[in-house]
Amino acid sequence: MTKTYKLKIEDNINSRLDKYLSEEISDLSRTRVKELIQDKQILVNEHVVKKGSYKPQKGDQITVNVPAAKPLNIAPEDIPLEIVYEDDDVIVVNKPQGMVVHPSAGHPDHTLVNALLFHTKDLAASPEGFRPGIVHRIDKDTSGLLMIAKNAASRESLESQLAHKTNKRIYLAIVHGNFGEKAGTIDAPIGRNPKDRKKMGVVENGKPAVTHFTVLEQFKDYSLIQCQLETGRTHQIRVHLAYIGHPVAGDPLYGPRKTLKGNGQFLHAKVLGFEHPKTKEWLEFEIDPPQIFIDTLNKLRSDLK
Repeated sequence: MTKTYKLKIEDNINSRLDKYLSEEISDLSRTRVKELIQDKQILVNEHVVKKGSYKPQKGDQITVNVPAAKPLNIAPEDIPLEIVYEDDDVIVVNKPQGMVVHPSAGHPDHTLVNALLFHTKDLAASPEGFRPGIVHRIDKDTSGLLMIAKNAASRESLESQLAHKTNKRIYLAIVHGNFGEKAGTIDAPIGRNPKDRKKMGVVENGKPAVTHFTVLEQFKDYSLIQCQLETGRTHQIRVHLAYIGHPVAGDPLYGPRKTLKGNGQFLHAKVLGFEHPKTKEWLEFEIDPPQIFIDTLNKLRSDLK
């Protein structure tokens, strides 16, 4: 299914079309915009645009058509899975650190989806084709709980709960620095970082993003906090905590070089709660962080003695 964006230029802007669209539409990189121009998928005032260097004028009507990604040939792989819960409608898994959730250009295999396809043929189809069953993601080096939809009705229900913020997602994070407060809320919009397309950031025209945090323990130079998501933007916790000066320890993208040694960021999806799509029963699951997280916490505690 093709996704269509329509934009109207309200004021004169001194920017190329490809740069402008990549900043306005967070799902599109500048490279992807150039590909769409080549494929004649971008129109200005109902005329096909030929060059990304075109400078939009006040009053221009821009239409961007983004065709659905071609389905990838995803092979089932016999990769061990920690199934926390499963029935005919949903699966809850504990994703290990280092595992990508679904195939992409940079990670065509060895993903959670490859493992799920070996485990079961009952996964809800996805519009893009490459993420059957997946309704939300956590980053490659973030561990913890994910809910998986096994049929279309379950997908619709779980996605609706995410959209309406009725589910429960609580994370543990070891972060840099100490806090003067016991709890707080970070309400700051997140979008693509205009200076580095690999990163997200707090940007003026980003999508609304809200993270609540509670300080659980404080150590020398580090703290253990609990975060509860109200929204689910890409890299949300990592971006928000870096924004307030407490980047997640071990984070190679948003944190400092001098940090705790581990397998990436010390971030763990500890609690997951949602209403069962069919029975409407509230289900809630809790899982301990990986051993390296526990060992690092114990080391930080011992350093205080």
